[in-house]
Amino acid sequence: MAEPDYLEGDCDELIKPKKLINPVKNSRNHQDLHRELLMNQKRGLAPQNKPELQKVLEKRKREQVLKAQKEEQEAHKKRSDLEIELMKRQQKLEQTLLSLEQQKIEEEQENTPEFVKMKSNLRRTKQETEGEERTT
Repeated sequence: MAEPDYLEGDCDELIKPKKLINPVKNSRNHQDLHRELLMNQKRGLAPQNKPELQKVLEKRKREQVLKAQKEEQEAHKKRSDLEIELMKRQQKLEQTLLSLEQQKIEEEQENTPEFVKMKSNLRRTKQETEGEERTT
């Protein structure tokens, strides 16, 4: 910040501004209160008495937050008839898909020739015997 020109001292005929005195800050009560607040702040003590307006505003804000959370939970809990019907249909579709997949697997197993089935059985028994030999 630039300093004003009149501080240099070469202009004696100009009237230099004086700092105004604040009567509130000069009062003894204000100084004592300010000193006490500074000491409490250093100790980590906050003033316990909040203004009534601030208390009311904080209470309203808390109530609004709780109300919003409660409404959100109720919205999740309550399902409309349409949502229930959609869930039922989705479950039915999933069950039919699973049954179709199982039928395909069974058909593939029935359509495979006998020698392929025997070969897979032989592999399984061979793997089981090798597993038993390793453990002993």
